[in-house]
Amino acid sequence: MAFNRAQILAISLVFIGCCTNVVTLEVIIKQAKGAGNLVTFAQFLLIAVEGIVITSRFFTRDTVIPLKFYALMVTMFFSVSVINNYALNFNIAMPLHMVFRASSLVANLILGILILKKQYSLSKYLSVMLITAGISLCTIVSGKSLQSSSNSEGDFSTWLIGIAMLVFALFVSALMGVYQEVLYKKYGKQPREAMLWTHLMPLPGFLMLSNDIVQQASIFSQSEPMSVFSFSVPNLWVMLVANILTQYVCIRGVFYLTTACPSLTVTLIITLRKFVSLIFSIYFFRNPFTLYHWIGTACVFGGTLLFAEVLRLPGSSKPSVKKE
Repeated sequence: MAFNRAQILAISLVFIGCCTNVVTLEVIIKQAKGAGNLVTFAQFLLIAVEGIVITSRFFTRDTVIPLKFYALMVTMFFSVSVINNYALNFNIAMPLHMVFRASSLVANLILGILILKKQYSLSKYLSVMLITAGISLCTIVSGKSLQSSSNSEGDFSTWLIGIAMLVFALFVSALMGVYQEVLYKKYGKQPREAMLWTHLMPLPGFLMLSNDIVQQASIFSQSEPMSVFSFSVPNLWVMLVANILTQYVCIRGVFYLTTACPSLTVTLIITLRKFVSLIFSIYFFRNPFTLYHWIGTACVFGGTLLFAEVLRLPGSSKPSVKKE
C-alpha cells in the first residue's frame, strides 16, 4: 500500500500526537493520581479557544447545525470525557483503561441494533464476541491481580467502581455516536463545528469540579521543578502543557486522516496507534501485563480489525455496505 504526502502527514500526526499524549498523561497520573479533572478542563479550554479563533472566526460564522441540537451531544461528551479521566482515580491501570476504550465497537453494535434498527453480518457479531471475550479476560485477570496484591477489600471495591465507570462511559460514548450519526444525516458532516461546540459549551460545567481542579493545581505547583529555557518550572505543569498540545495534534491528525484516507485505512491506523500506546505504557511505565492480558488484548484488536473488515473470515466475500 503506497501513501501520498498528505496521508503520510496525517498518519505521522496521529502516531506522534496520540502516542505522546498517552505518555504525558501517564507521567501526570503517576505523580498526581487525581489530576483527571484538571487535565480534562485544560484540554477542553485549548480546543475551545482554537475553535473560537479558527472555526467560528470569533462567532462571526453561523452554525450549520442549530445549537439546540448540540445540547444533548455536549452533555454526553462532557460526561464521557470526565468519567474516562476520573476513572484513573479508582485503581484502574492505564493499559486496562486503553483496552476498554479500544472496545467501543461492542457498545456501537448493540445500540445500532436497538436504536437504529441496523442489521449486521455474521462476521460483525463474531468480531464483537471476540472483543467482549478479550475485554472480559483482561478485566478478570486485572481484578484477581489486584485482589492478590492488596490486603484491603476497599481497594478492590474502588477498582470495581472504576470498571463500572468505564462501562458506563463506553455506552454513553456509543449513544453519542448514534446521535451524531442522526444529526450528520440531516445536516451533513460538520466535524470542525462539532469539535468547537462540544468543547466550548461544557466549560461552565467544570465549575462543579472547581474545588478539585484548584486542589490539583496546587499539587501541580508543588511538583519537582525542571528547567525550561533556563526557567525553573514545576514539572507537572510542563507535562500538562505537553499533554494538551499533543491532544490537539492527535485530534487534528485524526481529522486529517479521515479526509485523506479510506475508512478501512483509518480504522487500521487508529487500531495500530492504540496498540503502540499500549506497548509504551507496559514497557516504559512497567505496568503489570500477564500472558492472559496479552491474549485478551489480541482478541480486542483482532476483533476490531475483523469488524472493520481489514481482516476477513476464510471464504468470506468482499465487504458489502448494503446492510449498514
